[in-house]
Amino acid sequence: MTWLPSALIEALMPHLSIAPILLPLLTACVLLFLSEHRLRTKTAVSLAAALLNLILAVGLFQWTARGDAQGTYSVYLPSNWDVPFGIVLVLDRLSALMLLLVGVVGLMALLFAVARWHKAGAHFHPLFQIQLMGLNGAFLTGDLFNLFVFFEVMLAASYGLLLHGSGPARVKAGLHYLSVNLVASSLFLVGAAMIYGVVGTLNMADLAAKIPQVSALDRPLLHAGCAILGVAFLTKAAMWPLNFWLVPAYSSASAPSGAIFALLTKVGVYVLLRLSTLWFSPQAGESAGFGSEWLVWGGMATLAFGALGMLASQRPARLAGYAVIVSSGTLMAMIGLGRPEVTAAALYYLPTSTFAIAAFFLLTELMDRSRSPDPGVQRRPEDEEDHLPFALADLDLQPGSNLDDDEELLIGQPIPASIALLGLAFICCTLLVAGLPPLSGFVGKFAMLSALLSTPEPSGTLTAVTWTLLGLVVLSGLFAMIALSRTGIRFFWAPVGRKAPVLNSVEYLPVAVLVGLCVFFTVRAEPLMRYARDTAQVLYQPQGYIDAVLNTQPRATPTNAERMGAPAPQVLP
Repeated sequence: MTWLPSALIEALMPHLSIAPILLPLLTACVLLFLSEHRLRTKTAVSLAAALLNLILAVGLFQWTARGDAQGTYSVYLPSNWDVPFGIVLVLDRLSALMLLLVGVVGLMALLFAVARWHKAGAHFHPLFQIQLMGLNGAFLTGDLFNLFVFFEVMLAASYGLLLHGSGPARVKAGLHYLSVNLVASSLFLVGAAMIYGVVGTLNMADLAAKIPQVSALDRPLLHAGCAILGVAFLTKAAMWPLNFWLVPAYSSASAPSGAIFALLTKVGVYVLLRLSTLWFSPQAGESAGFGSEWLVWGGMATLAFGALGMLASQRPARLAGYAVIVSSGTLMAMIGLGRPEVTAAALYYLPTSTFAIAAFFLLTELMDRSRSPDPGVQRRPEDEEDHLPFALADLDLQPGSNLDDDEELLIGQPIPASIALLGLAFICCTLLVAGLPPLSGFVGKFAMLSALLSTPEPSGTLTAVTWTLLGLVVLSGLFAMIALSRTGIRFFWAPVGRKAPVLNSVEYLPVAVLVGLCVFFTVRAEPLMRYARDTAQVLYQPQGYIDAVLNTQPRATPTNAERMGAPAPQVLP
């Protein structure tokens, strides 16, 4: 969009803010009118909409990036009512970054699904578009009740995507997933109702302006409502011990659904970051920093739980699920510290970890399929011989056989192209998830550790919380490296005599693109880190957001007489 004249960009921006919501909504409506027999048409429409959604996200990201460090805001009033009575959509640096994540991961997951998974059940494409709509709306809304609406839209679509393809494992995990999220939604409503009863508004900017003025008698009730609301978001962000549902659900879902689900936990992280910096800033009076300690310690517990889960897992899909928990725990702990330099590093880490985990979810199916005797049959979780040593589980050895006898037969044999490509993608995902050099996972973790070590305390010493978080980040990377290396040996090194799998280019391309984006984040680390620093600076100066929303006026509309061409009536003094 940078090739358009600046005046035209400014004129279109308020209306383009709602496009990421309307586009998938209208696409889903069109797809529902197309029967399942017209699958090629539905696929073409869905892919075109996902591509256009990515183009919109890139344009909005560029528009926010070209502003100064004070922040660039686009406020849209869909109902054209005065703030704070009507719905409001707000685009800033943070929401533009999250929209870009949705656009990239959504298109790559859909492209992977086109190869086979969209045929596994009915209405995959409408559900996928509704999922994109819910995600985009959650990142754009500036109203708490509207956030609940998009929260439910997103969850309703995820229920269908989780069960897509049927199977007892998916049904069992889906029931648990449904029950937990229904409870979280109920808590969301209770918390929002309590906040509205105290403050009298649900507009996020208006709440930020009124929270410092809440009386001392009402403040405990306000904090109780915020705490209940926080439990709902922490459940979606997969904080321990509220994350028991995540790994069974995500590992049971189809690969493209798992990839898009990697974004769902980021909704919880996004809301926690948005509300903590907006409502509980130093200007919030007695509410300043509310819940930050819980967020730090809960994030560290989540990080430890995810790291241990990766070390104990052997199935790639479960490893990917625990990688989601590790990423979420790291982000929550960093955000809870409330330090702009740490948050900036976390914002650089957020997209690269999301891309890596989404690529890993897609890669896990290709790996599982390569272990099946029939390429069209996928191994079931209960078929995994996890109780055997890795080499013995994969090598069909007879009693008394000697590996040294066959060693010469392996010398000089070329590696099949499909195995080489899968292995290369797995190595890249391992480096990214574990945070090893030279890819962007290492850059993100190094930036977070560097920010933690820059002590702002007058004493010049690191606190126990900082040392604990430093150790957990390093140990989580070590545990991830051990777990993923063990899995790589099992899948790519130990098997002997197995036929090379047939690798579909349509399925491998999304994995390659997501890994390639992480490489791009490595090469262009400095400008991306600068964007992250500017974003964090704007987040910790919330007055700009508050003023941008509260000062927005509805557009003047012509009266009925003016529409008919008659002069407007004169008002007598």
